[in-house]
Amino acid sequence: MITTPLTDALVRGAAELEDTGRGLRPHRLPSRVRTLFPDPQLMAAESQPSGVRVVMTTEARTVELDLHPTRVSYRGTSRPRGSVDLVVDGMLVAGTRLDGGDHVEIDLATGTSEFHAGQATTVRFDDLPGGDKLVEIWLPHNEGVEVVALRTDAPVHPVAAEKRIWVHHGSSISHGSNATSPTRIWPVVAARLGDVELHNLGFGGSALADQFVARVIRDRPADLISVKLGINVVNLDAMRLRAFVPAVHGFLDTIRDGHPDTPLLLVSPIFCGTHEDTPGPGKMHTDAAGTVTFAASGPHGPAPQLTLRIIRDALRSLAERRADDPNLHHLDGLRLYGEQDAVTHPLPDALHPDTATHGLIGERFARYAFGAGGPFAAR
Repeated sequence: MITTPLTDALVRGAAELEDTGRGLRPHRLPSRVRTLFPDPQLMAAESQPSGVRVVMTTEARTVELDLHPTRVSYRGTSRPRGSVDLVVDGMLVAGTRLDGGDHVEIDLATGTSEFHAGQATTVRFDDLPGGDKLVEIWLPHNEGVEVVALRTDAPVHPVAAEKRIWVHHGSSISHGSNATSPTRIWPVVAARLGDVELHNLGFGGSALADQFVARVIRDRPADLISVKLGINVVNLDAMRLRAFVPAVHGFLDTIRDGHPDTPLLLVSPIFCGTHEDTPGPGKMHTDAAGTVTFAASGPHGPAPQLTLRIIRDALRSLAERRADDPNLHHLDGLRLYGEQDAVTHPLPDALHPDTATHGLIGERFARYAFGAGGPFAAR
């Protein structure tokens, strides 16, 4: 087996690779952001490599990846482990569930956490098709990893990126929560259907119109940009309307400083019965079987709080007021997942889509955005 050092040339979808001493940790936010605002929720989310993959051409029939995962769980709950997907010449051919690694267990009742050290694990794919081929190894979307070693039974070669780059920012739904594997989260489903290069800036609990994220998008190469905002603002009870609308205007203005003419799609929240008319903050409940569900705890206080209906109306009006930007587009999130979909494809924890629903959302987004006449259609 040949060991190949992992470099930026072999990794797509990451902002940086951090050398931790035992491996390379992909980060989706640059170090300056992580230094300026090391919020634990954001740090955990950005270090989970949603949309990040190792890309190479090779004649290898066997590929091994040594990974040291770091998973987060909540005491009393059960969460499926992350997985690694293998895509060969554009086709998903295999996937394997992670084991081993470090474990951070959080006690929601006390707010404390406990760290359990573990060992690295090896992901191995055998019987790959013969001949030279494009191989993509998609890293887990829901666990942090350090890549310790890449081994193959034939040399590997980096591949120059030739597809259009789509930068997408959103919440845990865009991050991929409740999907079972990294290629089944809705932005990856849409990117594969649209034949574009995804850079996923979906961060669980952290789509809050943060200016530092807008600056990351501003400074990153992008042919297509989408921003999906709303659910985290509501379920964190983070803003009132007076603060939210100017924050989104500022977010879009900052993006436009670096991408004045790039197609830019503003997406409002999908349907979520929990927060359609009930404000946050949201609370997580666990039953005796360890099943997690989310609920709204608002309203609180005299000032009107935001709900998803209010957010959708505000984003629609905001987009209309920016009519001087011919490359700004607005998509109502209910077109991706609406009230009737909640009957046929209910959200299992009352907040996040399951794998099948991620597929549905990704397919609908691709038809709208990449289809004929869509804002991301090839020109």
